[in-house]
Amino acid sequence: MSLTPEELERYARHIVLRDVGGPGQKKLGSARVLLVGAGGLGSPLALYLAAAGVGTIGIVDDDVVSLSNLQRQVLHGTPDVGRLKTDSARDALARVNPHVAVEAHATRLTAHNAAELIAAYDIVADGSDSFATRYLAADACALGARPLVTASLGTFDGAITTLRPHETGPDGTPNPTWRCLFPEPPPPGTVAPCAEAGVLGALAGLMGSLMAIEVIREIVGFGQGLVGRLLVVDALSLRFETISYGWDPDNPITGRSPTLRDLSHHVRP
Repeated sequence: MSLTPEELERYARHIVLRDVGGPGQKKLGSARVLLVGAGGLGSPLALYLAAAGVGTIGIVDDDVVSLSNLQRQVLHGTPDVGRLKTDSARDALARVNPHVAVEAHATRLTAHNAAELIAAYDIVADGSDSFATRYLAADACALGARPLVTASLGTFDGAITTLRPHETGPDGTPNPTWRCLFPEPPPPGTVAPCAEAGVLGALAGLMGSLMAIEVIREIVGFGQGLVGRLLVVDALSLRFETISYGWDPDNPITGRSPTLRDLSHHVRP
């Protein structure tokens, strides 16, 4: 695949980067990335992936735009209130880069559709706002051998990591899973949702942009990524801290005696 004169101009600042260049830009153009959520994290993530020239962006979200979303969900505008977020996202990304294909999945990620959806993409980026979806995405990517960039938001804090548990590290040890880091979700009711606790809008922009950097880095293959590392951001003191973590041989999905072999445990009775 050769770059057209228009693409050479559009992506010129990438192409002159030593670690990206023309070959890296072509990798971006061939990539298929699935975004779980078109909200606070998914908004800046989608915008920067489209601007970067990622060839196909899939978006899974069954929600509609509400007025309270607009404080942080910059993919959407006031005229989009009441529209499906996937429709609003498709229109916004077309304005950013008409050469990017947007595949809208106006549905919730569930145990019934996760494996099929994820299998159609090269890499997954999860910016969902529920623990159930976060664990489902992580388990599905681990079982489906797909890299996952996952991030979360608190009121004034955020965290991001990358998971490639289907691969091994330089020493031959398996890469960690999400469940190596957080074996189980917190009990219901122990973490207040965004609507109750609030969230700093600009923090969503920062964390979504970090997700975009990590997705682009994973596609092109430069630098040191966040596999086995959790980057934690404290917006109150503007501090960044990196916590290393490793494979837990007792984790239930890739451990020595795995007990999670499919997504049936995510099916609600």
